[in-house]
Amino acid sequence: MGPEQELPTVVARMWGREPVSRRGPRPGLTLERITDAAIEIADAEGLAGVRMSSVAARLGVSTMSLYGYVASKDDLLTAMVDAAAPEPPEPGILPWREYLAAWTRANRDFLAGHPWLLEVSPLTPPTGPHTLRWLDRVLTVLTGAGLAAAEAINIASTLSAYAASSATLQSAMSGTVDDAGPEGLAGYTALLTQLIDADGYPGLAAALESGAFGAAPDWIEDADFTFGLTLLLDGIEALIVRRKKAES
Repeated sequence: MGPEQELPTVVARMWGREPVSRRGPRPGLTLERITDAAIEIADAEGLAGVRMSSVAARLGVSTMSLYGYVASKDDLLTAMVDAAAPEPPEPGILPWREYLAAWTRANRDFLAGHPWLLEVSPLTPPTGPHTLRWLDRVLTVLTGAGLAAAEAINIASTLSAYAASSATLQSAMSGTVDDAGPEGLAGYTALLTQLIDADGYPGLAAALESGAFGAAPDWIEDADFTFGLTLLLDGIEALIVRRKKAES
């Protein structure tokens, strides 16, 4: 094996592995305090409000003092993504299917609770202890169910993407589709009704006619999510069965 690659500074700090330096960071300032302040700003104002200067102002320090912990805005976002992630559900004795359902639902919920994560998470591979714990737990369960590690990674990516898309839809429909769009699901349905005709969009027209877009409030929050998740879990179960048959 060759020499170990030097960890990026922000990654080393997230893991508590930064090297000791004579030029240490400002006493009393920590990466946790910085990320907490940045997350508070992002939750209130969105990512546009997160700047090195705005975080420093919230903490009552100079902007330059932050650079002992995060060398750039990208580093700050990397640390924020990890800090915003709660602890994942622990597998315990749950069957694999129940655990994956709980894992995906919890993933969706914390993303929906911090909508700015939907902008930055897909561009930030997990490198911190919190986000990697999420990946570790789901891989442990999937490989324990008889799947190869490569298959487990693909499934984890698929479930994560599903959680993110569901959180995005939930966030959009609970507010506005975009700045110029209609408010909520009812407004979106009304807009589609004006735009869609049966000749050009027969599938959409039939769905609107049936009232599918204007279903009960849990259409967004639970019923649709559960429906899609069940399809994914059924596919995973079919793959597990095939693997077991191939091994027998």
